[in-house]
Amino acid sequence: MDSVSASLRTCSPEESRTLGRVLGASLGPGSVVALRGELGSGKTVLIQGVARGLGFAGRVSSPSFVIVNEYDAGLTIYHVDLYRVEDAGSLRDIGHREMFWGDGVALVEWAERAGDLLPPDRLDIAITIAGPVTRVFEMAALGDRSAGALREVVAAWAGGGCDADPDD
Repeated sequence: MDSVSASLRTCSPEESRTLGRVLGASLGPGSVVALRGELGSGKTVLIQGVARGLGFAGRVSSPSFVIVNEYDAGLTIYHVDLYRVEDAGSLRDIGHREMFWGDGVALVEWAERAGDLLPPDRLDIAITIAGPVTRVFEMAALGDRSAGALREVVAAWAGGGCDADPDD
């Protein structure tokens, strides 16, 4: 199994969306992105960009109250928000196998609440707030498919120009 990791920094919400677009362009059927980070860290902002990178042009908003939003981008994008889920077992009732093991792309906020239901080949992203608008994305690819996607992201990422960081 391949292992790849990267630490990428953005200096604005728009730059985080751009990183998401780069990430989305690298994903294919069966990809799972597991996001972790405190409230306000930018999980949904990144997902907005990922959806654009996958070809979805509609509105992307957090499914906090409905748990899953589905977007059609030629393949199904499952935007999953587990903030209100207390027991990973309850995911069995909402079709976790189709979302996490199917032919769509699963983007999971608060992924730590999914426990062992997530597939072993996935891209884990921990988002840290480094300032009012600066974010650090610690990405770890678990598995060959995710490692290939992360390599593409790192090769294509031209952002992170925080030399004139607005948080300083």
